[in-house]
Amino acid sequence: MTEQAWLPRGVDAHRPTEARVHDYALGGKDNYAIDRAYAHKLMSLVPGIGRPIVENSRFARRAIRHLRDAGIRQFLEIGCGLPRQGNVHEVAGPDAAVVYVDYDPVAVSHFQAVLPSTGPARAIRADATRPAEVLSHPVVGEVIDFAEPVGLLTTYFFHLVTPEDDPARILREFREPLASGSHLVLSHPTLDFLAEEEIAAVREVFAELRERVTVRGRAEVAALFDGFDLLDPGVVEAPRWRPDRPYRMSAGRLLAGVGRKA
Repeated sequence: MTEQAWLPRGVDAHRPTEARVHDYALGGKDNYAIDRAYAHKLMSLVPGIGRPIVENSRFARRAIRHLRDAGIRQFLEIGCGLPRQGNVHEVAGPDAAVVYVDYDPVAVSHFQAVLPSTGPARAIRADATRPAEVLSHPVVGEVIDFAEPVGLLTTYFFHLVTPEDDPARILREFREPLASGSHLVLSHPTLDFLAEEEIAAVREVFAELRERVTVRGRAEVAALFDGFDLLDPGVVEAPRWRPDRPYRMSAGRLLAGVGRKA
């Protein structure tokens, strides 16, 4: 029997998706042959290009711990994807209020299946390119108190937001209701480390994904923090954002930073 034959209704295994490729790179099992083939094709083109997914997970855990230590007790994760090791509610602690947001019903249903039946962690399906749809969702209103600081988590998400969708607008609309002391956690893959011919080849492979990928340089990523004060060390390669242990990675493949709303 083929994978397609036993897939849930509405799920297509004939085209790779960002969430499932991400899951495969992290050693998960919620992926299909097309996702694994795509990941290997990309990694054969540029060895190590899948490493940013691992580094993103590590950066996100460090950033959440920093916010937790700074007193942030509620988190809104945009573009959560599939559950992985070290989910927000696991790192932030059982008393943290967390809402996971994704437009993919499969990702949301997986989160709903793994979240504790009791506790302030929920998952909703909404389109994050329309912040009003997220912010007005009844679950968000029930779980998140916007009079108190919020951790807005947008790790490994904005490369799936096209210029036409205007990432600056999206962040501005999410920033508006946030209380002072709220933080933005953001990471973004980049191709700045590649030669022009390599970039063209990678873009061709990106076109095979269900989602449209937009890669940005350091200046473009830094501009996304408009309205937030960047914490030291600013927008840097993800492993260099307040590392908790010594390890190496080819520099420049994933940019990351954390900003605080004054």
